[in-house]
Amino acid sequence: MSKMHVTATVNGDEVEFLADPRETLLDCLRDHLDLTGSKEGCGTGDCGACSVMLNGRLVPSCLVLGVETDGATIETIEGMAPEGALHPLQRKFIEHAALQCGFCTPGFLVAAKALLEKNPDPSESEIRYWLAGNLCRCTGYDKIVRAVQDAAAEMRGAA
Repeated sequence: MSKMHVTATVNGDEVEFLADPRETLLDCLRDHLDLTGSKEGCGTGDCGACSVMLNGRLVPSCLVLGVETDGATIETIEGMAPEGALHPLQRKFIEHAALQCGFCTPGFLVAAKALLEKNPDPSESEIRYWLAGNLCRCTGYDKIVRAVQDAAAEMRGAA
């Protein structure tokens, strides 16, 4: 099977790569673009570890074919703080110890950022609902929710 040429905007930069028509976006990000922040947890879209923004929508990159992203805009965890300074969510995850092994953290951060862009003042139940597609076996979720609440307050200027 021949590879297909894909041009997309990833984290603000136009990129080109060749993708096998069966390769997932996750595989293309990791193997062709060296963006290894997104992790493959389940390969079935159930865990959230590979979450990215695709044309403004939160998606599991393990369920999207790389060739489907031709002309698309993609945001990964690597694009969360492009200037090198940590995003408020990243800082709050550290401050609240909202991570342990770290495997799920990129997906949680991308999902939380998507939530705060859509709703800058979410309630605790809205945060929990929004992040329900992200699984963590280490933290128990409370610290993650507190970190998102604290980051939301800071980003609104209320902290």
